[in-house]
Amino acid sequence: MPFTTTAFPGLLIYEPRVFNDDRGYFFESYNENTFSADGATMKFVQDNQAKSTYGVIRGLHFQLAPHAQTKLIRSLSGSILDVVVDLRKGSPMYGKVFSIELTAENKLQLLVPKGFAHGYSVLTETAEVLYKCDAFYHKESEGGLLYNDPTLAIDWRVPSDKALVAGKDLVLPEIENVESNFIF
Repeated sequence: MPFTTTAFPGLLIYEPRVFNDDRGYFFESYNENTFSADGATMKFVQDNQAKSTYGVIRGLHFQLAPHAQTKLIRSLSGSILDVVVDLRKGSPMYGKVFSIELTAENKLQLLVPKGFAHGYSVLTETAEVLYKCDAFYHKESEGGLLYNDPTLAIDWRVPSDKALVAGKDLVLPEIENVESNFIF
């Protein structure tokens, strides 16, 4: 079974089967049949790719329903700490944080369902991240959480004096003031 469940309902870790030989490696990073066999039946419509340098923290972002997105995230090069916060009202994990290191070497991927804020920090000199989305980007539905909200106490594994955060992410609300419309 290529999926590992987490304590967060619907949040899955995907570990593809990797075939290594003297030429390199091969693996299926996404196969609709494999995903749907485990109940992950979304249809991806958009791929996003970003390259960032050490210390960059992107997030925590989400899109409100009806434009909410399920995401499948992986690192193509380098290493990131991928972080999500459950914002689904009624979820047993509401307001809780989950993080996992995704690297080009471990080839792990995180399947993040609708209703989570998502972000990551870059732990290596550079990292390239690819994520698939099951809904298109919709600017008017953008939302987010403050990356350093003391209530969340996220350890981004980047010293604060080395953190590179976009101006728009510095003014996001803390979780107690976040506006979301996600229901578990």
